[in-house]
Amino acid sequence: MKKKRIVILAASIIAALTSIAIISSGILYYIVTSPQINLEETAYIYIYPHDNSDSVINKIKKAAGPKSTLGFKILAEHNNFDQKKRSGKYAIKDKDSWRTIYSRIISKEQTPVKVVVPSVRSFEQLSKVVSEQLMFDSLSIHELLTSKVFIEHLGYTLETFPTLILPNTYEFYWNIEPEQFISRMMRERKIFWNEERLAKAKAINMTPEEVATLASIVDEETNNNAEKPIVAGLYINRLKRKIPLQADPTVKFAIGDFTRKRILNADLEIESPYNTYKNTGLPPGPIRIATIAGIESVLNHAKHNYIYMCAKEDFSGTHNFATTLAEHNANARRYQAALNKLNIKK
Repeated sequence: MKKKRIVILAASIIAALTSIAIISSGILYYIVTSPQINLEETAYIYIYPHDNSDSVINKIKKAAGPKSTLGFKILAEHNNFDQKKRSGKYAIKDKDSWRTIYSRIISKEQTPVKVVVPSVRSFEQLSKVVSEQLMFDSLSIHELLTSKVFIEHLGYTLETFPTLILPNTYEFYWNIEPEQFISRMMRERKIFWNEERLAKAKAINMTPEEVATLASIVDEETNNNAEKPIVAGLYINRLKRKIPLQADPTVKFAIGDFTRKRILNADLEIESPYNTYKNTGLPPGPIRIATIAGIESVLNHAKHNYIYMCAKEDFSGTHNFATTLAEHNANARRYQAALNKLNIKK
């Protein structure tokens, strides 16, 4: 009888433990799989390579404010999250469970970020703007953009490399490497320079790099997109007639000062391949990253006889155009008088 009681007691204990295990498993399953997030709008977290489970949990707390993060902790400990962590931008959605969130991160189901690649005057500026939108730092992308070995490997020179970049808004994964950014720019350039645009460039005896170089000058001359084809046509007229472009923005580039409102006679004497007052033809490369509007204005330039232009005296950012030197000089005198009136010396 004693042995029987022991057997019954043992069976009871086993049954109780089994019940507890089943109940515990059910509770854990509920914690892990039930909706834990209550949001009106999707939130996002950014995970860096150095983040561990604790820092990721803190980011989820801050972004979504769940009442408990036990489910994520259980999954992270059970599946060695710190050895499987993934950097990137991840969505935290309404009614998400911890299993859904955990799986999204481990599976690298990132949400792309929209990155604005701007038309700027230097790779230093580009590096700063782009790195503020992606995970890599500005130094790493700047070193790549200015590496002579890397640039020449891609078939460019230091002067022509800015023609690779097409300002636009692109989707990237937030954790891409600088090399991946450059590769994407190369693909976008190849797509942009289709047969139609290449044919238009050939029709004006220009390579895509030369088109972008002229477009960069047009962009510096005017922000008015409606005026850009006129300005482009003027410079193409000069190129055809082998007249120096005499573009003030190229002089500003040569002296390294785009803030100048007035170009002095002494500035025109600076020795630089970018000084289009002293050199005929296009400079060695762009003076900024050309806009798509600027490139299109060159490829689809206005047909006219203008060979002179001068900023309007109303400082509207647009220009007076002329076909004769006498007409141009009259326009220039009005603009200079307006500068003098405001006591603008440079």
